[in-house]
Amino acid sequence: MTWSFPRITIGAERRLLEAMLDRNRAELVNSVRGLSEAESRRRLVASMTTPIGLLKHAAVAERIWFHHVLGGVPENECDGGTTPGDASFVVGDHETLTEVIAEFERASARSRVIAADFDLDEIKTHPRVGDVSLRFVHLLLIEDFARHAGHGDILREQILSAG
Repeated sequence: MTWSFPRITIGAERRLLEAMLDRNRAELVNSVRGLSEAESRRRLVASMTTPIGLLKHAAVAERIWFHHVLGGVPENECDGGTTPGDASFVVGDHETLTEVIAEFERASARSRVIAADFDLDEIKTHPRVGDVSLRFVHLLLIEDFARHAGHGDILREQILSAG
């Protein structure tokens, strides 16, 4: 299991939201670090979920919510996939774990830059969800990435114990 103590525990709301999102981003990456290519692609559940697929999915979430919805970047200019659902977990045979980690980290870095230009209460419209604020996007991805880091931890534990 990967887990770390939160480094930032006091401060303004925005600082805490950003720190918790970054912590969950890091924990998601930590859940796959050190796995082999084959281990990262092991599918142990009925869904499309694999350790590497969790990172691919998280990169898609970054691009949808921060880049496209908040930043207004057209989906075809988002530097990677923006299709939600099962398709967001699909990793090409040619993509390595190192490349997918880098893709997620690039998407996260771009998200930080985009978010820096917005107030927490600024409203944007998601095409299916409706009006959302930056605060909501932070909370949604904190929850999503924490859940997926937990999935990653469980998959990692199963993979390594079977080794």
